[in-house]
Amino acid sequence: MSLRLINWFKLASPYSFFPVAGRLIPWFWALTVLFGIAGLYVGFFVAPTDATQGDSYRIIFLHVPASWMSMFIYIVMAFWAGMGMAFNTRLSSMWALSLAPTGALMAFLSLWTGALWGKPTWGTWWVWDARLTSELILLFLYLGFMALHAAIDEPRRADRAAAVLALVGVVNVPIIYFSVKWWNTLHQGSSVSMTKAPSMAQTMLWGMLLMALCFWMYSIAAALIRLRAIILEREAHTDWVLRLPEATA
Repeated sequence: MSLRLINWFKLASPYSFFPVAGRLIPWFWALTVLFGIAGLYVGFFVAPTDATQGDSYRIIFLHVPASWMSMFIYIVMAFWAGMGMAFNTRLSSMWALSLAPTGALMAFLSLWTGALWGKPTWGTWWVWDARLTSELILLFLYLGFMALHAAIDEPRRADRAAAVLALVGVVNVPIIYFSVKWWNTLHQGSSVSMTKAPSMAQTMLWGMLLMALCFWMYSIAAALIRLRAIILEREAHTDWVLRLPEATA
């Protein structure tokens, strides 16, 4: 048992995790492609046409997974940022920084695909609805996290300052999720719930879940690539990095 703990703690070192991340990246890219092909096929060719919205509803196979991931990534980012601040672990802060751009991309995709869906459904690209507004705030939190970190030259100080912002911003995630319950919003309620059966056809649900897995695998792959770049940048002065082909190419 103690040996297993030692192995896990060893992976908390940038030196030890760097090659592991390199071996994992191709697997996550492969899973991204597989789940993406399966999800798009089910969503656009197998799932039936919606009785009310017609085929315009199919944007949910991109919109809903992007929305889920924008919230989930923020929570994970804030967790790693908090771990880095509390325990002064370098890799934790690097993880948080590597997740932020992908989280911002997911928030942007959520807003963009929501606008594409809203135009034929609501007759407008945008309304200051509680869920839309809180999702926009989430995008600004991601951008603020990255901007604040970039504005401070010393990495450890930048990690701590950005961590405070990330932790404060966590309060926005439950606001996004529960906004359709707390306020009278134009945005429809959740089609998938942990407490009741889904209010959609099984093929629609499978298409959405497959695309969610696709986005999840993509997020991990992208974060690992970015994490390796951050490790190389921050550990550039160490002997092990100077011996790497990546450092001398």
